[in-house]
Amino acid sequence: LSFRMALCWYLLSFLFHSLYAHNDFFTSIGQMTDLLYTEKDLVTSLKEYIIQEENKLEKVKEWAGKLDSLTITATQDPEGYLGHPVNAFKLMKRLNSEWADLESLVLKDTTNGFISNLTLQRQFFPTDEDQTGAAKALLRLQDTYQLSAYTISNGDLPGVVHKSQMTVADCFELGKIAYSEADYYHTELWMAQALTQLDEGEESTIDKVTVMDYLSYAIYQQGELERALELTKRMLKLDPLPERKKYEMLCRGEGIKLTPRRQSRLFCRYFDNNRNPRLLLAPVKQEDEWDRPRIVRYHDIISDSEIMTVKELAKPRLRRATISNPTTGVLETAPYRITTVHDPVTGKLTTAHYRVSKSAWLSGYEHSTIEKINQRIEDITGLEMDTAEELQVANYGVGGQYEPHFDFGRKDEPDAFKELGTGNRIATWLFYMSDVSAGGATVFTDVGAAVWPKKGTAVFWYNLFASGEGDYSTRHAACPVLVGNKWVSNKWIHERGQEFRRPCDISENE
Repeated sequence: LSFRMALCWYLLSFLFHSLYAHNDFFTSIGQMTDLLYTEKDLVTSLKEYIIQEENKLEKVKEWAGKLDSLTITATQDPEGYLGHPVNAFKLMKRLNSEWADLESLVLKDTTNGFISNLTLQRQFFPTDEDQTGAAKALLRLQDTYQLSAYTISNGDLPGVVHKSQMTVADCFELGKIAYSEADYYHTELWMAQALTQLDEGEESTIDKVTVMDYLSYAIYQQGELERALELTKRMLKLDPLPERKKYEMLCRGEGIKLTPRRQSRLFCRYFDNNRNPRLLLAPVKQEDEWDRPRIVRYHDIISDSEIMTVKELAKPRLRRATISNPTTGVLETAPYRITTVHDPVTGKLTTAHYRVSKSAWLSGYEHSTIEKINQRIEDITGLEMDTAEELQVANYGVGGQYEPHFDFGRKDEPDAFKELGTGNRIATWLFYMSDVSAGGATVFTDVGAAVWPKKGTAVFWYNLFASGEGDYSTRHAACPVLVGNKWVSNKWIHERGQEFRRPCDISENE
């Protein structure tokens, strides 16, 4: 027993030491030296892979060139060409054997060596914490030695032998890390430097609008409203809110991309979710609303009496809607950029103008109707409800809206939903609990889809692919209510607990 205990303590100590060392790469020149040699090894492996791919491509190009001239000659006089028995034989041979050889060549996987090496080395790579630590260290040096962002970006540090310049992407990433720490002073410095380099003509995958969005917000957070406004005006000249126009068009029923071909792929059916016992004798009515992303509507899925119960439970608790802060993961009234956040004078959170509604949260423990609704969602989707958020009930009055947004946390929001501890939002279930006289559609701005409210129905879609990657085509909005009022309730379903119910896929976008 004592030996086993000692062994356990040894393994725990080793694990702790490994984790501790792994997360502190940026503090040790020795460890970072090892990383340099790791990268050198990977570059060698990558070059070998490129040579193999180029050799393969050269053979394919040679084959295509030969056949191109041959087919041009042959098709000018097909009968005369095939009248020669050798030509007829060679045509049969090419199509039967040589094209198969070409197919094998094209399908030949030359990535194995490189991918194996990369996978082996990846376990020793720095983590997000290492990258953030290195960024913070650079910002500390900047403050301590009073260095401008230009000086650091240009590599003009005193006493350096190996001058290293920063790209727009480098400056932008440093600014984003400062932003994620609510360090708006350094966010401004580095976003301004990124913008300067873009203005000077440096080519980058980072666009000016994105940089100016962060920069104007950082300036605004520091109370400099006039500068923030001027920058926002400049940003709008470059990008006059095309998404906003698309959103408003879809809300009016214009520009919906429901082509005849797409419509031919949408069907209605009775659905029992692979013979679920609760649905076997009473399958639900399922209708395809959209193909990619797949959006389905369920008809007669919540009764009038259930709707009345949900409303009565929610009414005493209705308050201005909240959203998850992408930096901290905490539910707040106003977290996102540009759309009103912390008051620069009081420092207090203000209401999010892009979500105009009142909402309440209902738990399955407090009423049997909520428990039954949760069970119904689980039966139909096949997803675990224990880790889902409570049922959120929202009421939109005239003008009530929820502007374009994602339900899931993006890669640059690593702490989204952190306080819940249940992973990202894998799927969304939305009940329509009232008819709306005019307006109030749910529109998907990226794909040009619109779903209109109909009392007693619900719509469902996945926010994440089976790989766990976010599906950016699910960006959606709740249109303003023109006449009447709109009651909805939604269930945000999370990743935890779905490991065997919706297994991961090896393809990133499946």
